[in-house]
Amino acid sequence: MKKLKVFLVSMLSIWSIGTVGFLMLNKTEIFAIQTNKSSEAALTQEKLVELSELATLKYEYSNVIISRTDRSISVPVFPDFNFAEAIRLIEYSGYLKAGTDFSKVQQTYDEVSEILLVKVPKSYILDNVVETEKMTVEDVKGNIFSDYPTQIIIDEINADKKQLEEEKISQGFLDEADKRAELLLHSHYSSNGYEDIKIEFY
Repeated sequence: MKKLKVFLVSMLSIWSIGTVGFLMLNKTEIFAIQTNKSSEAALTQEKLVELSELATLKYEYSNVIISRTDRSISVPVFPDFNFAEAIRLIEYSGYLKAGTDFSKVQQTYDEVSEILLVKVPKSYILDNVVETEKMTVEDVKGNIFSDYPTQIIIDEINADKKQLEEEKISQGFLDEADKRAELLLHSHYSSNGYEDIKIEFY
């Protein structure tokens, strides 16, 4: 009888140890999976910064503006006589870039719902650059007394390109950049094993 009790106690002990060991191992594996998911999220964000240029939306433009300046000289017979009027035809080109900052992407993985929530800053204008090396200035009207300040040309181009930037924004240029970023993010996270992805812009 004592041998039977000893045997039963031994079996119960082995079973208990085995059960506890299994639960601990299973818990460790679950924790490892969760940890791996978090680690993967961190790694994918590092890769994402490298891919940020692909999400940049670029718009190339060219324009022609007419710039006019004159120098009023006081002449007794003809007051406010425009003695040295000058007109320039300015042709220039440039590009407008819009995108977001992927280094500020916030990502949270919900282990229960298995949803990856990705928060991304809204797109903004990254660059509005005039390619001065391609700019041409044609003398439409002028004479030897008319000089045309370079600063006037620069100021008029800057005003013109700013107007173009505002027009493109009103036409949905930044919204297009957001959509481009969203497509890239979905593709990026899907290729890294995430199935349910929710993207929010802030």
